[in-house]
Amino acid sequence: MKYISTRGQSPALNFEEVLLTGLAPDGGLYVPESLPKFSQEEIASWASLSYTELAFKIVEPFVADSIPADDLKAIIDDTYSADGTADFRHPSVAPLVQLDKNEWLMELFQGPTLAFKDFALQLLGRLLDYVLERRHQKVVIMGATSGDTGSAAIQGCKRCSNIDIFILHPYERVSEVQRRQMTTVLADNIHNIAVTGNFDDCQSMVKASFNDKSFLPADRQLVAVNSINWARIMAQIVYYFYASLSLGGPLRPVAFSVPTGNFGDIYAGYLASKMGLPIDQLVVATNKNDILHRCISSNDFTKHELVHTLSPSMDIVISSNFERLLFDCYGRDGAAINDLMTRFQTEDVKLSDSAFSNVRELFDSYTVDDEQTVKTIADVYEKTEYLLDPHSAIGVEAARKSRRRNDIPMITLATAHPAKFPEAVMKAGYPHEPELPHHMATLFDDEERCQVLDNDLATVHQFINDNLTA
Repeated sequence: MKYISTRGQSPALNFEEVLLTGLAPDGGLYVPESLPKFSQEEIASWASLSYTELAFKIVEPFVADSIPADDLKAIIDDTYSADGTADFRHPSVAPLVQLDKNEWLMELFQGPTLAFKDFALQLLGRLLDYVLERRHQKVVIMGATSGDTGSAAIQGCKRCSNIDIFILHPYERVSEVQRRQMTTVLADNIHNIAVTGNFDDCQSMVKASFNDKSFLPADRQLVAVNSINWARIMAQIVYYFYASLSLGGPLRPVAFSVPTGNFGDIYAGYLASKMGLPIDQLVVATNKNDILHRCISSNDFTKHELVHTLSPSMDIVISSNFERLLFDCYGRDGAAINDLMTRFQTEDVKLSDSAFSNVRELFDSYTVDDEQTVKTIADVYEKTEYLLDPHSAIGVEAARKSRRRNDIPMITLATAHPAKFPEAVMKAGYPHEPELPHHMATLFDDEERCQVLDNDLATVHQFINDNLTA
């Protein structure tokens, strides 16, 4: 399988090359040249598979030219198996919880950092470890996080001696649990940088660094762990199939509501649909940073000032992965995407009529403010004694307000454990801070290590060069 850029001006790459590349040289994001397609009969035959077995079926076509099947199977088993060797605590890996008739949650916080990003980053770390060992190569990972990506990336990559990892987060703009999950990992190759700006500033630094890598020594390659890395999207496709098969798919369609900031998680659901999974609807659930909702509901693709909310992992103005969807909606016309995204940087833009119509075919959207987020947490807890984190609460509220059909399962992706966001949970009337799982019992006592830096790219680049391991 080959991968091409959404902006159409970079050469096609194989999976191993894409894994190590991040952004394409033309500024675009890599996507498969074509997708594997599964028949309804083939999907139905997977109903009894474990999560690891299903993951192999979904992932193998994307990497077949780069990683032998036996090696890939071992990597996936090591990532997700419930035999005590993996970091996922629940034997189902991604368990489903019923809230009401045809209303479900899929718990994606059973991994080591209590967030959905563990699904992709635990696999990504192992894939990188495998490829770098084989190539006898050392790389630098540079990533930006609004809260969850950083800790998941650190946990996924800390074991690899061929990686120096530098994670940027907005100073004092992530929860204490999120920060400590990053800063208490004290390995020599792990570096946390608190930037005196917001998430979009951090993300812009990462993008600028990939566009001009000259700040690094000649023998070091820069690798992305943010959701611009295709391998993360690939890993997330799996749990859409898993949820559907758990609730009667593919014999009946399902719908999903996804708390969405950078659009990567819900884009994986779109790909699952294109690969043959019967999905009736995908709901984009946003907080007050609602560019995706405005675009999908009224073709208003303009940037607004970032607002800090009780759901900080979604405090994002520019949703990088939306470009991947737009590439399809513009008929895979790289020149059109390049023009659109270039104009988006400096002016208000709208999608073409045909592209907007293509987006609306599968997607709906809804925006939820802090007041309603808290109300939803309280309402769900009162009726079910199930405690939502604020991001998952936004997903539940958006699902209830936007669902097209009541006769099929609506599955909200529960993207984080409530203990990561005690402020929102306690505003909802919960009497005390929700407890962390026992494997994190010492988190608030552990030593932290973090460097606060000015919102300046040259300063960050200098810090990276000064802290590379030999």
